[in-house]
Amino acid sequence: MGATRYREIAESLRHAIRTGTYPLGSRLPSESDLATRWSVSRGTVRQAVALLASEGLIGSRQGARRVVLRQERRQSFQQLNSFAQWAQAMGCEVTSRILTRTLRPATDEEADRLDAEPGTEILYVLRLRHLDGEPVMVERTVYADWVAPAVLELPEDCVSIMDSIAERADIVAHYGEHLIDAVAAGSEDARLLQVRRASPLLRQRHLSCTAAGRAIEWTDDRYRAGSVVFNVMNSAAAAPLERRAGPDVTG
Repeated sequence: MGATRYREIAESLRHAIRTGTYPLGSRLPSESDLATRWSVSRGTVRQAVALLASEGLIGSRQGARRVVLRQERRQSFQQLNSFAQWAQAMGCEVTSRILTRTLRPATDEEADRLDAEPGTEILYVLRLRHLDGEPVMVERTVYADWVAPAVLELPEDCVSIMDSIAERADIVAHYGEHLIDAVAAGSEDARLLQVRRASPLLRQRHLSCTAAGRAIEWTDDRYRAGSVVFNVMNSAAAAPLERRAGPDVTG
């Protein structure tokens, strides 16, 4: 019971933070007040607030009432929205900077994902994404050869490449496949996201295609821990989420 109780309390506090009951900069009730409210021990409350602190929602200092640092940023897979569309819908200020744009031959994996011949010239783009002024995601994307000219024309501070190419070139994503796992930050990730090397990052790899199934992009997005929460809704009748063994797991 206690193992799930603290998670229920954490989810209730997340909801209160998300809906503004505890706005940015405010303090949560004391541990004793929360324990009384939920009829649990202070130890269970500590587990709940420690979980929120690990997500970056509240301050982690012990011995004092916790301060709300920011609202939860939750991204759903129910709709195929760009990062910028999602961030703006959340009320966040989103900025982006293209750091690298390089035309080069596709690797075997990239060619397979983009349904192209190995060695086909594709466009590699490295971007840094910010939310409310803080670096939250490093984006490494390869664009199919037929998409590359439209991406090359965009300014370095383009907020949303997908929105821009949809408007300028009528290249619209209708289908997406997502792979999510955790990776350790390498030197480049650590420098760009301002974290320690080997810090845990949430990685989302996804393929975007047109309504006709033509591949547009294959991207590797790496999020700083605590910067975003992905939300997947399923049921016994419809389960869009599939669990796969990682590369380090053998049968």
